[in-house]
Amino acid sequence: MRAVVQRVKKASVSIDGTRIAEIGKGLLVLVAMGRGDLDKDIDYVVDKIANMRIFEREGKFDLALADVDGEVLVVSNFTLYGEVRKGRRPSFTEALPPVEAESLYDDFVAALSERVPTKAGRFQAMMTVELVNDGPVTIIVDSKKSM
Repeated sequence: MRAVVQRVKKASVSIDGTRIAEIGKGLLVLVAMGRGDLDKDIDYVVDKIANMRIFEREGKFDLALADVDGEVLVVSNFTLYGEVRKGRRPSFTEALPPVEAESLYDDFVAALSERVPTKAGRFQAMMTVELVNDGPVTIIVDSKKSM
């Protein structure tokens, strides 16, 4: 499982011009499910996101999401598994097929919701994501590279 975590002042997601979710201060999380991902991958990434100290106090990254009363906006994004080492067109063979990925995505959102205030985009929809990046601070979490 891969997640790109961006610290934001605000973020929203829209489908066909209709805003379906928005947050204030917090984290925008683009997440993709990969082949071989299991519940332990969800647990790992959820724990990292909920406890990651990337909000500043006295000029240092010292505060987690709960410490700043932040929220999370989760957006599914299989293109995080895009591989471009060969050729010019990305290959997505390492991304989990949509039917399996949707179930894991739903489990991920539910698990994160149990820990921190969470809103989400719609799985496999064409979405417009708007954000005001704070920093910018962007962290990549990959359960396979970290476990």
